[in-house]
Amino acid sequence: MIRQSYHLYRRVSLLLLLVFCSIAVQAQNIAVKSFAIDETDMTANTTGTTVIDQNGQKCALIKMITTQTGFTFDAGSLGIVKTEQHVGEVWIYVPEGVKRLTISHPTLGQLRDYDLGQTLKRARTYVLYLKAGEVANVPQTQKLTIDYTPVNAMVLIDSKPFTGNGHLETVLPIGNHNYIIAAEGYESAEGSFKLTASAPKAFTEHLVASAQPAPSVVTQPTVPVSQISQLQPSAPAPQTTQLPVSQASSGPAVKTITVNGVSFNMIRVDGGTFQMGATSEQKKPQKTEKPVHEVILSPYYIGETEVTQELWQAVMGSNPSLIRLSQFPVEQVSWNDCQDFILKLNQQTGLKFSLPTEAQWEYAARGGNKSHGYQFSGSNNIDDVAWSYGSWMTHGVKTKQANELGIYDMSGNVDEWCQDRYGSYNSGLQTNPTGPSSGSKRVLRGGSWCTYAKYCRVATRDGYAPTSRAGFFGLRLALQ
Repeated sequence: MIRQSYHLYRRVSLLLLLVFCSIAVQAQNIAVKSFAIDETDMTANTTGTTVIDQNGQKCALIKMITTQTGFTFDAGSLGIVKTEQHVGEVWIYVPEGVKRLTISHPTLGQLRDYDLGQTLKRARTYVLYLKAGEVANVPQTQKLTIDYTPVNAMVLIDSKPFTGNGHLETVLPIGNHNYIIAAEGYESAEGSFKLTASAPKAFTEHLVASAQPAPSVVTQPTVPVSQISQLQPSAPAPQTTQLPVSQASSGPAVKTITVNGVSFNMIRVDGGTFQMGATSEQKKPQKTEKPVHEVILSPYYIGETEVTQELWQAVMGSNPSLIRLSQFPVEQVSWNDCQDFILKLNQQTGLKFSLPTEAQWEYAARGGNKSHGYQFSGSNNIDDVAWSYGSWMTHGVKTKQANELGIYDMSGNVDEWCQDRYGSYNSGLQTNPTGPSSGSKRVLRGGSWCTYAKYCRVATRDGYAPTSRAGFFGLRLALQ
C-alpha cells in the first residue's frame, strides 16, 4: 500500500512538474517588444470607431499587432470595455486610467500585469508589439513617410485622419492603401500606394493652388449668428414657374436627369400630411422647432443625394469646394450661389428646379408617407445614416444608409439650404407652406460633418444670411 502510494505520488509529481514547466515555457512566449502612443492615429476619436465606457467617456484604444486569435485581456479593476479582431490587429478598448494589462492565450500562455509605463488617456490610440516567441505570428508592417505642402493640409489614409504638419511618419500593415490630402485654396490630391516588406515607403505631395480664389469661410459655431446676419442682404431669387403637380403625382418613382454628361436622380415624394417640428421622438428640441403643427404637402421630387461637385462643375464650370472630389457634396456655397446654380441648371435642362421648401425638406427627411418616426433621417442611430461630429471632413454621397424613401445624407455631411426665409413657426394647419414673407436669413437643415448629433435631427433648423459660405454648407434640389 505504501509502495503503491509512493509510485502514485511520483507519477502525480512528475505530471505536475510537466504541467508547470509547460506553463512556464508558454508564459515566455508572450512578451512585449514595445508599447507607445501613436499621436497620428485618430481611430479612438473618430466617429464609427470610438467606443464609450461606462462613465460616458471615450475609451483609450490599444492596437495589439498579431495575426493570432483567441487572446483574452484583463485591465484590473477598471476592466476591458470591448475587444475587436481586425486583420493583423486586436483592438482593446479600455477606460482612461488603465496602467497595467494582462494578456492570456490558450496556447501561448500568459503575460500577467504588464506595466504599460504610462496612464492611458481617453480618446487616444496606443500600439503594442509583441517580442520574439510570437514573431512568426506578427504581421509584417512597414514605415510610411509623406512630405506634403501646404503644411496645414488634412491627410486621410484609408479614410482615417492623420496629422503631420507637413511631414507624416506612421507604420501601416503591408498591402495596398488609399490616401487623400486636402487644404483650403488647393486642389485635393488622392491616390493609392503599396507597402512591401522589403523597404519603407516615402513620397512627396505638393498640392496645386486652385485656379480661382477660395471663397471666404464662415466657421461654426465661432461666428455668432448676430454677426452673420449683418452681412449684405440677399439678392432677389430668380423667378421660377412650378411644373404642374400632376407631373410629380403621376411621374416615375425615380426621375434620372442628365446635364452636360452628368446624371443624377430625383426621388418622388408622394403628397401627404405630417406633424412638423418638435414631435415626441425629437430629443431635447430647441425652441425654434416649436410649436408642432400640421402640414399638408402636394407631391414633389427631391434629390436622391446632395448636389455633388461633379454636377456643380458640369453646370457652373467651376468648383468652390475645399475638399475637391467629384462624388463629394459641393460645399462653401451660399444661398445666393445656389440660386445662380439653379438658374443655370434650369436654362440647360428646360426644367424648373428649386431649393426645397423647409416643409418639403423635413417631410422627405422623415421618410414621407413611409416614415418610421426616426429621430434622424432613416435611423435612431446617427452613425447608420450620417457623417456628423468627429468625421473630420465631408464624405462621398451615398456612403451611409438611405432613409425610408431611398434618400441619402439628409442628416449630416453638409447643411442644406432651403428656399424659405428663417423665422418662427405658426400653429395650425398649413398647406404647402413657403415660410415667412420677410426676414434677413435663409433656412439651413440637416446638420453636417462638424455638428453634434442633436443638430442632425430631422426637426433641427438654423438660419444664416444668404451670403454666408462655409465648408459645411451645401444643397439638395427639389422639382415639382
